[in-house]
Amino acid sequence: MAELLLLADPTGIRVHTDGVSLAVDFDSTAALRSWLHLAGLNDPDLLIAERESTDDDGRLRRTMNAYPTWHGWEIYAHAVEYTTPVDLAPATVDRLAALAVAG
Repeated sequence: MAELLLLADPTGIRVHTDGVSLAVDFDSTAALRSWLHLAGLNDPDLLIAERESTDDDGRLRRTMNAYPTWHGWEIYAHAVEYTTPVDLAPATVDRLAALAVAG
């Protein structure tokens, strides 16, 4: 487990109830790809799925799933990143600026 954490920066790790599989979440497809590369799991036969879609709130997002086996564990790796910038309301921008000045 330490190797997984040292090779990547996952945003979440969950052990499934079967005791032999893990769900690992990443905050970007680049982070997931980097982990696959560093862990030596980017085999051409590795099952990977990528897609672009629109979230419920209209933002564009890119998702990636990979299903390697790593040190005897079945891994369900998932990454999602939003490709549409989110505009903050002017009042929120003003409050954040005030916090930054006060901080």
